[in-house]
Formats: sequence, structure tokens, C-alpha cells
Amino acid sequence: MENLTTEYLGLTLKSPLIVSSSRLTSTTGQLKEAEESGAGAVVLKSLFEEQINHHIHSFQSAPGSYPEADDYLSNYIHDNSVEAYLELIRSAKRNLSIPVIPSINCYTAKGWTGFAKNIEDAGADAIEINVFFLPVDRKKSAAESEKLYFDLIENLKRTVKIPIVLKIGYRFSNILYMIDQFYIRGIRGVVMFNRFYEPDIDINRMEVIPASILSQDNERRYVLRWIGMASAQDIKIDISASTGVHSGQDAVKYLLAGATTVQVCSVLYNKGISYIKTMNGQISDWMSSKGFKNIHDFRGKLNYLNYEKPTVFERTQFMKYFSSFE
Repeated sequence: MENLTTEYLGLTLKSPLIVSSSRLTSTTGQLKEAEESGAGAVVLKSLFEEQINHHIHSFQSAPGSYPEADDYLSNYIHDNSVEAYLELIRSAKRNLSIPVIPSINCYTAKGWTGFAKNIEDAGADAIEINVFFLPVDRKKSAAESEKLYFDLIENLKRTVKIPIVLKIGYRFSNILYMIDQFYIRGIRGVVMFNRFYEPDIDINRMEVIPASILSQDNERRYVLRWIGMASAQDIKIDISASTGVHSGQDAVKYLLAGATTVQVCSVLYNKGISYIKTMNGQISDWMSSKGFKNIHDFRGKLNYLNYEKPTVFERTQFMKYFSSFE
């Protein structure tokens, strides 16, 4: 079999496939299965800032009644929510040989960053911050909204020394500028891109409902362009591809575009964690058919810098190609 080893965040991975943060990475047993199936690393199910806050407030007593009890319950629930997560990290590090990357899903730039230090002390190899500040204030400029990311990075860099990777969305006015700014501020990697809660409408019940959570393979088109362009920049930031990865061939596409690693989730819900073995085999078979011995031989071969027709990454209007389509 060809050599699938790669480097990510300064860590050596035996495969570019990473099991992304989800229910599938919430127990030591599942994490061990991922390792045995050939995953290069695991990202633990996210610790939610808002989840902790919700639990704290839900246990508070009526206004003006027992403030001491409120303080006790708040601290107890906070400590135990965090402690359960820290124990998952410790257990994973005891039982796995592959990198363990905890995840925090946050919606503010401060207040929760103390969690990150606890996570580092529990033995985490890196930390993934799942973040997107939805701009809903029409009077706040893009620059003001983006500053929240920089404030977050500053707080985290003061707190931990392990590598930090940001899992981001694609709704920036200038994605390449933001990634460059992340790199300048010491971020080691970015995950492109996050899948957010999106609304749908049930016209029979006349209610707003959640849209489908799992990705479809055609969603790669939203990701390939920006990985192809971001990986061509003159900065040494690792890129982990996410969304629309349903086969080893899908992973190859992202690696050709310049991704360092590829995160997998939806397909494992449908086919089981052991499907990682099949995906690794598909990557290896493709490499063998093209004469590539290792990942470095072809990573980025079709990105914006290396492809002979880079303007295909820039084109946004399709009239030229489809004006005669019938």
C-alpha cells in the first residue's frame, strides 16, 4: 500500500483522514474504532459554550430566593460539564496512539477561554475552535465583525501553547485575507468549512424547522475553490477540508486542491466508522494508478498556484459556458 502519512499542525498522521467532531467521537470506544479503522486523528465531539450556559441558567432558582444555592449549582454544573469532557480527553490519550484534538463550539470571544487551558492540561494534542459570529447587526461593519475573531485568537494564544485550528465558515467578505490574518496571529490551521444549523420551512405545519444536517457530495463545489486558492498563498497554514466527503475519491480531490487533511463525518453515519478502511484503500488505489508513492507527491498539484489554467478558480459567472445549453 502507498504511504498515506501526512503532517498536520506539527503532528504526524498515518492517514490524511480525520474523523470530525460529532456524536461518533463522543466515547472512547468509538474513538478506538476510528483508530483501528485507519483514521489519522480524531476531533472529539464539541464542548458547547452555549450548552454549558443553558444548563447553568436552567438550574437557577426563582429570582431573589436562594442566591447561594444558585452560585453552588452554577459552579457544580460548570465544573462537571467540563470535567466529563476532560475525562474523555484523558481516556482517549490513554487508549489511543493517534492525535486527539478536542473541539470547542463557541459564540463569544471571551469568558470561556479558560476551558482551553484545562483541555491542554488534560493532554490534548491540539484544539479545534468551531466558530462563526453570525453578523446580524446591520450597523456593524465587516471589519468590526471580523475583529471578534482576532480578539478570540488573542485570548486563546495567551491561554494555551498547543496548536490552535479554527473551523470557519465561508461567509467572509474576503476569506483569503482572514486566513492570512489568522496565520499572522499564530493559528496553525483552518478547517474549511463549517456546517451550520440552517433553517427550512414546513409549509404544511407552517413552521421553521432545521434543514438536513448531513452533507451531500455535491457540496464540495463550495469548498474546492477556496482550498485551491488558500493553499496557494505564501503562508504555512494547514488546511483541513470538510463537507461533502463521501469516498476516498472525494478526499483525493481535496488533497489535489491543496488540503493537508480531510475530515469525514456524514458518510460514517451512513456506512459506519469502519468505512474509513475503504476510503484509505480508495486513496491508495488511486495513488498507485497514478504512480504516486506518498501524499506529498500530489498535494496541491491542482491548486491556484500549480494548475496551468488558474482562472478557473476565479470565474463566478457561468454564462460563457452555458449560454448555448438546451
